[in-house]
Amino acid sequence: MSGLPSFRAVMLMVLAVLAVTAAAGGVVVLLGDDMVNTAQENVRRQPRAQQPASPRLDQIVPTAQPVQDFGQGGPGVTVTPPRVLAVAGGTVPEQTRHRLAQLTHVQKAVVVDAGAVKMSGTALNLLAVDPAEFRSWTPQPVADEPAVWSALARGELVADTSAMRRFGLILGAMYQVDGGPRLRAAASAPLGLPGVDGVISADLGRSLGFAPDVAVLLHGKPGAISEAKVRKLLGKGAQVVMLDASERAAKQRQPQQPQVSVGRPSSYLDLYKAAATRCPGLSWTVLAAIGQVESSHGRNNGPSSAGALGPMQFMPATWKHYGVDGDGDGKKDIWSPYDAVPGAANYLCANKAGEGGERLRKAIWFYNHSWDYVNKVMGIADAYARTYA
Repeated sequence: MSGLPSFRAVMLMVLAVLAVTAAAGGVVVLLGDDMVNTAQENVRRQPRAQQPASPRLDQIVPTAQPVQDFGQGGPGVTVTPPRVLAVAGGTVPEQTRHRLAQLTHVQKAVVVDAGAVKMSGTALNLLAVDPAEFRSWTPQPVADEPAVWSALARGELVADTSAMRRFGLILGAMYQVDGGPRLRAAASAPLGLPGVDGVISADLGRSLGFAPDVAVLLHGKPGAISEAKVRKLLGKGAQVVMLDASERAAKQRQPQQPQVSVGRPSSYLDLYKAAATRCPGLSWTVLAAIGQVESSHGRNNGPSSAGALGPMQFMPATWKHYGVDGDGDGKKDIWSPYDAVPGAANYLCANKAGEGGERLRKAIWFYNHSWDYVNKVMGIADAYARTYA
């Protein structure tokens, strides 16, 4: 566990990186099972009733239970987005806090603890906050998600979305803080604070020895708060990031609302997309096509006549070598979609599926030794790509 200087060093490196990223998608085209016929039907003379369309991938919920139910509820919050993020060289005195709050165009100010920890060897720069007080300083979709704030109140980690990707963190997994407790990565959310990898509760921050009252957030009229006056009040060694440029650029791009992820993926569509990231170059549509052919997305998990098991129909011997703990619950469960789908990505990647072309086709052939199977999977994958484009 290290102290504040590491946090300030990271803040220096990110002064030029002021873009607040956001990504969310909508699916509007229905994909029916008539795209490919995967079951034998008895021929009947009487007319058959029209079958309802099959649910979309984003409507099929994986059947394994979540690691933990965060619960529902929580009042609506009017957000006050930060225009300035600053880290002082030491504790900000109460008199300085009042002066910051009284600066022209500053409408709201908060000072929180900050520090750096190593979690399973990975260095993270964190803020330690009061969940009720800090909630309004986050983007509206984050503030509106009660599970985020319940997780903080329980002493768990809410990681920034970009940090989750950058460090390969897994939602729901437990991580050892070097020299400290085990910490669960309970949620990810776009916090919009450059150099901040996540937030924890103030109580947990104190137990980890975080520097008290060193990080400052100011809200007010966009583009109007004086950087020079903030620096003057905080004194020598303070690092100040003006967040307004990031906000204006985001408005010009007219982004969709950021996506908040809590716990495991909520649909097979999300699960396939998340699992495919384990194999750079592998399209999620290939995993989805295999899931369709093998079990119709968890509707028929076997055992098969050959002894294959689970939603991705692994043979137990193959699973022993390529199965993964996809959700960080400490088990490699062949029956759990949260383990089986990333396990399939792992197996395909081991056979060089990420290189595409003939390498991809050969990797699918290793999954099931039939070129007809390969052609079928590729055809379904192409159909998914068109439908969910």
